[in-house]
Amino acid sequence: MTTVPRYAGDFADRYDDWFTPSAGSTRDTVDLLARLAGNAPPGPLLELGIGTGRVALPLAGRGHQVHGIDAAPAMVDQLRAKPGGEELTVSIGDFSEVDHDGEFAMVYVANGTFFELASQQDQLRCFAGVARRLLPGGLFVLDGHLPEVLAHSGGGAQAVTSANGDPVLRTRRLQPASQRYTSDYLVLDEGIFRHVRVVFRYAAPGELDLMAAAAGLRLRERFGTWSGAAFNDSSRGHISVYELPA
Repeated sequence: MTTVPRYAGDFADRYDDWFTPSAGSTRDTVDLLARLAGNAPPGPLLELGIGTGRVALPLAGRGHQVHGIDAAPAMVDQLRAKPGGEELTVSIGDFSEVDHDGEFAMVYVANGTFFELASQQDQLRCFAGVARRLLPGGLFVLDGHLPEVLAHSGGGAQAVTSANGDPVLRTRRLQPASQRYTSDYLVLDEGIFRHVRVVFRYAAPGELDLMAAAAGLRLRERFGTWSGAAFNDSSRGHISVYELPA
C-alpha cells in the first residue's frame, strides 16, 4: 500500500522550491505526454501521484481533461492553490489501487514516482488497476532509472541545485537484495539543514514488461528521455509506453 512519505506531508509547501526539475525538463515531459495522448483514443487523462500539479496543469492548459490520484492531501492543497488547480478532479488515496472513477485514454506517472510503490505486489496491483481503467487502445506511461546505471553511480554525495537556488546535497544508497534504493537530501533552507528521505523499489525494464503482460498490457515503445531520444545502450533511464490492445 502507498504510504505518505514525509516530504509530501511536512514539506509540501516547499516541494516545488526544492525538487521541481528544470523548465526544459518539464516542457519535454509535457510535450511527449501530449504527443502520446494525441495517438491514444479520445478521452481524459489520469496522473498517478499528481502531487502539486507540475505536469498535470500544463497538460490541462493544452486542452486535455486531466484527473489525478495522490496520497498526500498537503500536496494536493498546493495544486489547488495554483491557477487552474481547482478545476482538476483529484482523488486522495493509494495510487497502487488506481482507485478513481472513470475510463481513461492515458494513465501516466512521472518523476520516478511509480517506484515509490514499496513492493513488487504493489507495482503489479498498479499495472492491473491501470489496465482496468484504460479505454481499449489506451496507454500507460511511466519513467524510471535503469538498475545498471544506479549501481554504477554508486553511493557518493552529489550536489544538485534546487528550483529556488537553495543548496541541496543528495546521497543514494542501493540495496540490491531488496531491489531498493534510498535517496537522502540535505537542503540548506534559510540557514537550517532540512533532511528529506525517499525510498524506492526499482525494477528493470524487463521486469516491468512482465508486469505489464500479466495485466494484459503490451509494450508499445520505449524512449531514453522525455525529449523522445531513442532508448539504447547509452541511456541512463527510460520512458516506457504500454498499450491496452483494442
